[in-house]
Amino acid sequence: MNPWIILVAAGLLEVVWASTMKASDGFSKMLPSVTTGVAAFLSFWLLAMAMKELPLGTAYVVWVGIGAIGAALVGIIYFGDAITPLRLGGIALVAAGIAALKMA
Repeated sequence: MNPWIILVAAGLLEVVWASTMKASDGFSKMLPSVTTGVAAFLSFWLLAMAMKELPLGTAYVVWVGIGAIGAALVGIIYFGDAITPLRLGGIALVAAGIAALKMA
């Protein structure tokens, strides 16, 4: 399978585990806590699979970037995080960095 598809899936699962970790309320709620653990395991496993073919720095930064952008958007949409020009600019810069690494 294409390592970039695997890496994107790993990044999306990072968004899942970060979001469900927030929803777990300090691991005091069972379903979000279990979801966090499963999604984190799968995210790391897929990252490791993608790293078989992709350079370490590129794979890791893209994974973190997808997670960071996704978590920021989930925070805004579902958890009421503030929408500010600086936050949106930061998200855009992370996206630009991911695109640059993909093209490198």
